[in-house]
Amino acid sequence: MASHHDERDSMGIRLSGIVIDTTDLDLLARFWSGLLEVEITRREDDWISLGPGLALQLVPEPKTVKNRIHFDLVADDFAEAVARAADLGATAVGEIHEDLWQVWQDPEGNEFCICVS
Repeated sequence: MASHHDERDSMGIRLSGIVIDTTDLDLLARFWSGLLEVEITRREDDWISLGPGLALQLVPEPKTVKNRIHFDLVADDFAEAVARAADLGATAVGEIHEDLWQVWQDPEGNEFCICVS
């Protein structure tokens, strides 16, 4: 049985970042940069990088089903975070669960959670 990490067999694979597909780069760039308080670090016709680990990619088709992967965002000030999300165009999907987290959707319907730190 192989070990979990054997440097001789390492393929050097690591997570570089998360990419969100969008039909409106500017809309989601404003939303995610405003929510996470990160700057746009790279911009092309079909791509925007936000900070070190998040990017947006222009695609022709809109989102149609629930995300299989989503962000869990931890907020030092939960009330301020949900107010900022709403001000930036996010929509709360449900109630606050166990006073710890709430599901939201960004302006294009991508789900994410805001959690109490």
